[in-house]
Order: sequence, then structure tokens, then C-alpha cells
Amino acid sequence: MEGNAIVITQGYLATPRAKTAHGLIRDTSKYKILAVIDHQHAGQDAGEIVDGKRRGIPVFGDLTTFLSTSSEKAMFCLVGVAGKGGLIPEGMLDTVKDAIRAGMSIVSGLHEFMSDIPELITLAEEHKVTITDIRKPKPRHELKFWTGRIKQVRCPKIAILGTDCNLGKRTTTRLLMHALQQADIRAEMIYTGQTGWMQGSAFGFIFDSTFNDFISGELEDAIVRCWDAVKPDVILLEGQSSLRNPSGPGGSEFLLSGEARHVILQHAPGRKYFHHFDEEQLEIPSLESEVKLIEMYGAKVFAITLNEQNLSPEQAQAYKTQYEQALGIPVLIPLQESLDSLAPIIQKMIETYED
Repeated sequence: MEGNAIVITQGYLATPRAKTAHGLIRDTSKYKILAVIDHQHAGQDAGEIVDGKRRGIPVFGDLTTFLSTSSEKAMFCLVGVAGKGGLIPEGMLDTVKDAIRAGMSIVSGLHEFMSDIPELITLAEEHKVTITDIRKPKPRHELKFWTGRIKQVRCPKIAILGTDCNLGKRTTTRLLMHALQQADIRAEMIYTGQTGWMQGSAFGFIFDSTFNDFISGELEDAIVRCWDAVKPDVILLEGQSSLRNPSGPGGSEFLLSGEARHVILQHAPGRKYFHHFDEEQLEIPSLESEVKLIEMYGAKVFAITLNEQNLSPEQAQAYKTQYEQALGIPVLIPLQESLDSLAPIIQKMIETYED
């Protein structure tokens, strides 16, 4: 499942809906991304669209243009979008069919499964390629219940949680992992979403495609497998949604079943309502109250990371200063500054486990 790949985004590349594509453009060890197919942004560099950094990943308006101009062959076509309901975007199936005809295997993280579409099945068999739906649930006999084996893991477990969904928790987790590794701290990440799998993380599971009874056990199993395999200095847990977003549970499992006693909390000061719910006016609780709630679970928030959505750089810096003064802990803006300053704090956590 590794090799050259293209990413298809169906016109959504510059929107939050393409967060899977954004992650793959920024960082993946599983695939070499040759191009992005997006009719709205043809001729641009994908990295510049995502975060202003040129990465040498061209955007083509259609698959035909990529096939006729690229000197390298793509083995995989990755679906780079994810939206409410996880449905296949209108028009995307035509691109998927063309990719299959060009000899590419399909990898999708949508909730609507491409491997259940008869026409695609027949086409994939004809062209000897595969269709992988990452969110397809495991068979029940492969799922794990929580057992208590987590008690055997003798290193800090840090959960990167958020005050809402779609905040960039996975991006922060990977940036932190790389920063720690640069500081000679052996950090591993537990992925919990489809993008983490596509980016090449070795340990994890797909949180929102797991039967509820088994989420705690699958999380524990991923952490224990990671510990048994590589004995890292620290394990980072990619959070999902938030403790109080009513549409997407995710948080308490990391603190209870995963026994994360240390938390980095991601917050978007420029976002007033929970994602997708502006009209219903489901207001996001204050950052300070979220910190206190996490403490009630027996965990400690030792740093805040900020998402800059709807903020100017000056406004983001003002919030950073405000939260640092109010909470007395480091506040960082991951897409603006390095996370290196967290390495000494985490090193001290590690030393407490070694004593």
C-alpha cells in the first residue's frame, strides 16, 4: 500500500473539507504525492494553497492532463476530502473510474464505501487494481475489548485534544512528534483517523468506524502494541472531536481508557460555534472551562495550541498572550512557530517514569 500517488479533491482543496489532502500535502511517509487533481486550482502549487509553503506538488485541473504530462506513474489515487456524512462528492466517481482505468488502486477514507459500488468493483477487477475503504469497520471477531493491559505501558501518554472537531489536532500531533524526534526523544503517534493511516503512522485505529463497545479496547490495543514493539519514550494520542461537541464524541476515551495523564489542548479562538452548527448556535464553551473539565478526569493540560481560523496574525498573537497570562502554561501557534519548546517539558515527564 505504499508508492507514488495522486490526491483528488473535487474542487475543495482550499476548504476545510479537504483536510485529508492537507495532511498528505504537508507530510506523509507512506506515499510520494505526485500531484493533486482539483479543477478550481489548476496550475498552482498545492503547498502554497494549504499553508503558503511551496512543496513542488502541482495541481492539475483533471486527471487526463496529469496523465499526459507527468513523467512518473501513480500507483494510487487517494481521496483527499472528508465532509459531514462522509458521502462521495458529486462528480468524483468519474475521476475515480478514470484512475482505475489508468491502473491506479483507490484509497478512500469516506463513510460511503467505494468497494461496495458494483461498477467500481467490476472495473477494478478488470484492471487488476484494488479499492481500499479505510473506514470500513473491522470484522467483530478482530475487535478488542479493554483489558487493563494499558497498565503495562511505562511511558507518558500525551493526548492532543481539542475544544471542537476539525481543528488540526492531527497536524499538531505530527508536528510535535517530529519536533520531539529532532530533540532525540523517541516519540510515537497513535493515529485515530483515516489521514493518520494514509500518512504512514504505524500504530492506531479508525475511531469513528469502530463499534462503540470496542473503542476503548482498540485504543488500548494500539497503545500496547506500540509499547511492546518499540518501547518509545513518549506516546502521542491523536484526539477526535471534543469532550463537549454533541455531534462527535471523543476525549474521555483517551483520558480514561488510554490513561493519558498529560494533555495538549487545541483551540480556535476565532470560532464561536461548534463546527457545522452555526445556525443552531451551539456555542463552544470557554477554554478555561475545558481545562478544568479535563482536570476532573485526572489529567493535566500542560500546553495550549491555537488554530488561527478567522484571525489575523495580530489577533492570534493577542489570544496567545491572553491565554498564557490567564492559564500560566505555554501557548503555541503550530503553523506559525516550532513546537521545540515543549521538548524540555516532555523530557521531564519521561524522567518521572524512569525513576
